[in-house]
Amino acid sequence: MMRIILFMLTNLSVMFIFGIILSLTGIQSHSIYGLIIISGLFGFGGSIFSLLLSKWIAIRSVNGRIIHYPSNESEIWLTKTVHQQAKKMGLIPPEVAIYDALDMNAFATGPRRNSSLIAVSTGLLNNMTKDEAEAVIAHEISHIANGDMVTMTLVQGVVNTFVIFVSRIIAQLVTSIISGSKDANDFKNGHSAIYLVTYIVLELIFGIFASIITMWFSRYREFHADAGSAKLVGRNKMIAALERFKTSCEPKESSSILAFCINGKNKSIINLFMSHPPLKKRIEALYNNSYL
Repeated sequence: MMRIILFMLTNLSVMFIFGIILSLTGIQSHSIYGLIIISGLFGFGGSIFSLLLSKWIAIRSVNGRIIHYPSNESEIWLTKTVHQQAKKMGLIPPEVAIYDALDMNAFATGPRRNSSLIAVSTGLLNNMTKDEAEAVIAHEISHIANGDMVTMTLVQGVVNTFVIFVSRIIAQLVTSIISGSKDANDFKNGHSAIYLVTYIVLELIFGIFASIITMWFSRYREFHADAGSAKLVGRNKMIAALERFKTSCEPKESSSILAFCINGKNKSIINLFMSHPPLKKRIEALYNNSYL
């Protein structure tokens, strides 16, 4: 629930800020150039704001705790491992966080390579061997080194812009046909509801297809992160970690952020909307050196 509230507040703040900008600049949303500007502002603005606030949102979503001073052996090992791997990859060590969850999960986020965060669940630390946990951490370090968070933000911004622009163009055409007028100002005279409903429906439909594209890209980057982990700590350790995930129960939506989970379900239709590929395919890719 906290994750949803934070997401809504972030998007509302973006809408409020850009609403002020549009009012000050006098951009007209019904002109083609104005529509392009609005689509770009909202499309990229939302994803960029989410990226800038990603660490703050992520920590509060899982109720995590950043380790400033390790207080036990497990935390000492975790921070030391993260720092050593970051040094090997030429990165400024990311912040390290831990959160309580039975699921074996870890995620990396942050606005840029040298301002990032790695969070690990207690379930992972308690149920994995040191080698397996080391491989998972290396997987997240690879995401950071590859700049996957920034790249995903750009991809999301492009598809968001496309969804907003195309939805509004089609909504205007539909409203013009129904109203029998090509004057955009007539939208205010009894036809604004038609435009609004059409736009919302189209945005939902195109948004589903946009999600398929962004999730495909996310799955593609997971293979590269696995390969990066294999290069950093050894292929056998990464394979062992993935095998461990196979023996564990599926992450529960109520106790983890699905987009951050390192696991993935092995169902063809559901896979279109999953951020991670099926574990079987990831293991096969490592055995076949597909992305090494």
